[in-house]
Amino acid sequence: MKRTLFTEDHEDFRSMVRDFLAREVVPVFPQWLEQELIPRDFFRSIAKIGIMGMGIDEEYGGSGPADYLYNVVLNEETARALVHLGPLRCHTDVVMPYFRAYADEEQRRRWFPSIASGDLFTAIAMTEPGTGSDLAGIRTSAVRDGDDYILNGAKTFITGGITADLVIVVARTSTDAENRRNGLTLLVVEDGMPGFEKGRKLDKIGLAVQDTAELSFSDVRVPARNVLGEEGKAFSYLGQNLAGERLSIASGAICAAQAALDVTIAYTKDRQVFGKPVASFQNTKFELAAVATDIEAGQAMFDRAAAEHIKEELSAVDAAKTKLFCTELQARTVDRCLQLFGGYGYMNEYPIARLYADARVSRIYGGTSEVLKTIISKSLGL
Repeated sequence: MKRTLFTEDHEDFRSMVRDFLAREVVPVFPQWLEQELIPRDFFRSIAKIGIMGMGIDEEYGGSGPADYLYNVVLNEETARALVHLGPLRCHTDVVMPYFRAYADEEQRRRWFPSIASGDLFTAIAMTEPGTGSDLAGIRTSAVRDGDDYILNGAKTFITGGITADLVIVVARTSTDAENRRNGLTLLVVEDGMPGFEKGRKLDKIGLAVQDTAELSFSDVRVPARNVLGEEGKAFSYLGQNLAGERLSIASGAICAAQAALDVTIAYTKDRQVFGKPVASFQNTKFELAAVATDIEAGQAMFDRAAAEHIKEELSAVDAAKTKLFCTELQARTVDRCLQLFGGYGYMNEYPIARLYADARVSRIYGGTSEVLKTIISKSLGL
């Protein structure tokens, strides 16, 4: 079905990204997989075509006002090329909206030019060893001491934690016995601050080139000028950006599902079984027809949600529905597609194996499927 989201400018951007990925990423991606890390200089390279500066005003060296559809195009072309850009989507889709919304003028002038050039990379640290979806239970603390905050605590499962130069840390600066959501603050911790330690790079079953880390803070002195937004207002800030974060995950899910379908169609046409292409068997045709129909439905749902997000009208419930549907669809798709590869689908040399492993976390991070169902059921009065 014809999509109506994109303008000619978006399609020009798509062509530029497609050429860049084919030239700069596809040839070296196998090396990235072996190293299980993207070289830091890559982000300076991709900054040259404006990716790192998306949504940053031109006066700070960026590409101009935010347009979420450019992020969608980047996701689609990355999936189409069968590569992964590590923590970049988290930087552009999850972290930067906080900087754009809450950084003051001094912070913008201090950080934005280097972010746009790729010299500074960002991450956000919310999850703690004992605190996942319950953000109100955050225990990392920051106590005011003159012009600084003394930060103590630990975070885990931090996307881009190894790569990041600036980490937005959600910390408790005060306690309200009647409302646990009050008293959380966003502090920007800079790499190299004494007491800030990047722990081990976590060993995951998928997303090999996306570094995920444990971070620890021991009496880290964070200048008060590094507070993002107002002290004590972080919980509301996190809630406002959550719909966009979940939409970004849904975007990655539907793009990966389409990539899985594409590689499976190509494989089944080429692979011979009993003297005939696998694609010639009725079961193959029926499976792929069902998968294609699923993806079409998911794409339509995502496009509608993206249109609402651009107008700043996407509700938390609709974002939850979109992430739930698209990530569950991704899981079904990669599983059915891998089956059609037979034993070869279990081999890492085939992209379907990586797509399968990478898909599993989509139903966990950004709100588990169970959390999303809870949100949706509440909207039904249940």
